[in-house]
Amino acid sequence: MAQTDDGRNFPFAASPDIIRSNQKDAYFQGILLEQLSEIVRKVKGARFAHNYTSETRTLADLLYLGLTTFIGNRTLGEEYCDIVQVEDDTRRLPNIYRRSGYIVTSILLPYSLNKILPTFRRRVRAKLEAVLKRKAAKDPKSASSNISRFQSYILHNLDTITSPSPVYAVSLAVFYFSGAYYHLGKRIWGLRYMFTRRVNPSDQRVGYEVLGVLLVCQMAVQSWLHMHNIYTRGSSIANIGTVAGSSAVLDHGVEVSLNPHDYSSNNALLFDSDIPHPEKDKDALQKMTHTPILSEPRYNLEDKEVMQWINGRQQRKCTLCLEPMKDPSVTTCGHTFCWTCVGDWCREKPECPLCRQTCHVQHILPLRG
Repeated sequence: MAQTDDGRNFPFAASPDIIRSNQKDAYFQGILLEQLSEIVRKVKGARFAHNYTSETRTLADLLYLGLTTFIGNRTLGEEYCDIVQVEDDTRRLPNIYRRSGYIVTSILLPYSLNKILPTFRRRVRAKLEAVLKRKAAKDPKSASSNISRFQSYILHNLDTITSPSPVYAVSLAVFYFSGAYYHLGKRIWGLRYMFTRRVNPSDQRVGYEVLGVLLVCQMAVQSWLHMHNIYTRGSSIANIGTVAGSSAVLDHGVEVSLNPHDYSSNNALLFDSDIPHPEKDKDALQKMTHTPILSEPRYNLEDKEVMQWINGRQQRKCTLCLEPMKDPSVTTCGHTFCWTCVGDWCREKPECPLCRQTCHVQHILPLRG
């Protein structure tokens, strides 16, 4: 507890005030993101804005913290709750190095991980699958060795092992019990919140220990289910790739298991891999699909003679690019867009642009006729 020369006490902020401040900041960051996305859409077009949604969100967060925390000001959420950041060891306002480190850790590091981890997982997964299959081909008994079991465990749980989510969950659980360091970046750089007003002893400062208990229970149940799954599967994990015709080869020699029990790992492999873009890597896509890519759309609704059963001028326009649809394609919920527009959208965010129903790229159906 810090004390000023006039005797006023400034206690550390309580959990509800910290969370309320974070929610207020998230609200204003959302407004800034909306305005920035609108600018990008008007300057570069809707397709460009959809392709670079994560970059726009990162830029909006950097602008918000750059104009507040980086230059030493309080955020709007901190002002709203009458709290201020201080160094946990000196109780003083944080210096420029800690403020910069917090911004890099909380914004740029997660963005970099989201870009690096999919490629890293794909390469590790391809390497492990090749090693296990080579061992099984040379000596089927080697699949039951401890090394092979460990490699199989890494292969089937690669997403969980390389995910930062458990670290965030543990940090959040500790916050619920201690009331300090709501963000992992603040915990790393030693930044806490203190009230900028005097708190009367009669003021009730209720914590969120109950949420901490629930979060710990959730992690415990997930850990038990994980261990139970490993125990029940037994040695079957080590037998990957040993059955003839049990795998299929994708681009660059990456194998996907056809075992129905390997659905989750196959899903992660397909979704995390860098699927060639129709416009950016035509040669790779033609080689992978054995299908030639046309130099221009097969169906252009700008021509009124094409697909006359789509009536109305507005119905023939794509709601993403606001132009006549080219190669009309329908999502699982029934909404129609340009093939390229909806493909770019679903690669960035697997949902329908209109109704937000889940829709992956492989579920988009091109219209013919």
